Amino acid sequence: MEKVRIQDDLFTYVNQETIDKLVIPDDKPTAGGFQVLADDVEKLMIGEFNQMSKSKEYPNEYLANACKLYQLVKNVKKREKDGITPALKNVQILDKVVDMKSFTRAYKNLKLRKIPVPFSISVDTDMKDSKKHCVMVQGPSVILPDASYYKPEMAQQKEMILGIWTNVAKAIIAKTDLSPEDQELYIADTLKFDALLGDLVKTSEEWSEYIKAYNPMKVSKVASFVKPVNFRSILKSLFGFIPETIIVTEPRYFKAFKEVFNEENFVAYKHWAYVNAIINSCSYLTEELRDLGGAYMRAISGIKACTPLEKFAYHLASGTYSEPVGLYYGEKYFGEEAKKDITEIVYQIIDTYKSRILSNEILEESTKQKAILKLSKMGVKMGYPDKVRDIYSKLVFSPRKSLFDVMLTISQIRTLDSLEKLTKPTDPTEWPMPGHMVNACYNPSVNDITFPAAILQPPFYSLKQSRSENLGGIGAVIGHEISHAFDSNGAKCDENGNINNWWTKTDERKFKTKVNAMVKQFDGIELPWGKVNGKFIVSENMADNGGMAVTLEIMGKTPNASYEEYFTNWAKVWCMKAKPEYQQLLLNLDVHGPAILRTNMPPRNFPEWYETFKVKKTDKMYLAPNKRVVIW
Repeated sequence: MEKVRIQDDLFTYVNQETIDKLVIPDDKPTAGGFQVLADDVEKLMIGEFNQMSKSKEYPNEYLANACKLYQLVKNVKKREKDGITPALKNVQILDKVVDMKSFTRAYKNLKLRKIPVPFSISVDTDMKDSKKHCVMVQGPSVILPDASYYKPEMAQQKEMILGIWTNVAKAIIAKTDLSPEDQELYIADTLKFDALLGDLVKTSEEWSEYIKAYNPMKVSKVASFVKPVNFRSILKSLFGFIPETIIVTEPRYFKAFKEVFNEENFVAYKHWAYVNAIINSCSYLTEELRDLGGAYMRAISGIKACTPLEKFAYHLASGTYSEPVGLYYGEKYFGEEAKKDITEIVYQIIDTYKSRILSNEILEESTKQKAILKLSKMGVKMGYPDKVRDIYSKLVFSPRKSLFDVMLTISQIRTLDSLEKLTKPTDPTEWPMPGHMVNACYNPSVNDITFPAAILQPPFYSLKQSRSENLGGIGAVIGHEISHAFDSNGAKCDENGNINNWWTKTDERKFKTKVNAMVKQFDGIELPWGKVNGKFIVSENMADNGGMAVTLEIMGKTPNASYEEYFTNWAKVWCMKAKPEYQQLLLNLDVHGPAILRTNMPPRNFPEWYETFKVKKTDKMYLAPNKRVVIW
């Protein structure tokens, strides 16, 4: 087989040999790239958990509780003895929910018991005033992976996937104490109620425009949507008072709410809630039920086997105590020298971004100054936090209880803590990701970037890698996250993270033209597993474009810079092998583009790509100058 040329396919040229050797584990849909680092962290920390559990020597109370939970999950005999009973006891509350009045009275208890409800009430940062919290209300989840699957053009996939779900649901509900006739009725009603939701709740594409989720309404208006449910009474039970304003994230759903939740559909709702509550409980019950509970998502993702017990126990424990586990990992495995070096790279990128803004051709001076102000106020969280939040000292439990009851108690503590935040100021020091997570993010409501310690390793970053490699890896990713401050969503927020239009009308029109050009560059690309939706992934593509633009400028000022090393490491970062089913799923669910496009599309927009590899018009990775897009 003839080796592909780099000028035709950067992704395959750099990664093919690695991909050929990669074996996707039976319990995962992907291998390579991010997954390699995540697997390494997983293996390392499972070893730590085993050692601490064996020696009974813990660095602090948080890790002691994490290890106790880890051991409780691994105690298969105890879970077999408890069986499905804890979950059945939990759904007994539905027996008392017989009409709209009793539903209103039970709402808080249903929420605390994780019984699905037709609308969920939560507390989050107010997008118009990031120093305060607000009450948000949104619709429920649907059975299919995304609401887009309910569209007529997806009818064939919809039928196939619902068939898989139905078979799994039947196997799980057969373990309950329902009669065979009721089992059939409950599942039929679940599908009936789900069908009512499919056309009304938001698709992933709609959720990707997160600014549009901010729809403040008077409590009286929201209350009128959900009648005959007593919305004010529910709010009073949750908060002790009735907030004046509610943020409605899904107006379409709530305007049609009476068509979904009414006396005629009330029994169907109860059966839908029962079935989903039992299915959602499976992970904490017997091993057979844990296997069954994950069978649906495994089937549509192409995953062959259930997550091994030890890995599942680690992820549940480390996820529950994420901050203290991440702090432990960061302090032990991420050095101060690396933290200092990577922080210098961050501020170099921010400074370069400022200079690029100043020389930007599409912005007027007033808009440029606002953009620079936003960059100047951008927070930087590198490695791991300095301390653990107070909530973790509340997450205590008795190992004698069932795993289901332990997890339910912990969930209730978190829910009540979140509800209590409504009258408290927001905490900008809170980390959105723990130190042991292989990921990074930009938080629009705080205007900061977070890079956990776990991602700060090869191929993304290493003190042993050249500066060119580091700029093509973590540098471009840092630039990516900074660029989210100015993507199609972030550009609508100011330096304090508030929704605030700081653009002149002329600049806004020019910016939208650039955004549309980026949509067009990706939209409709045919891949073996489906067609790309350019609008859905535009914000991430803009961020990739911005990350490459700013780091290529730094490369031009770096002594002995190697653009070959830069582009090669850029490709290594996105190396991934995945199941076709999973790739297809991601096209509908993931705001990030497929790995091959994240590798191959951004370089085409920059002259350094053409100069480094002598790319010509006849090469597949050539893009005509009038089609190239550089936004920042």
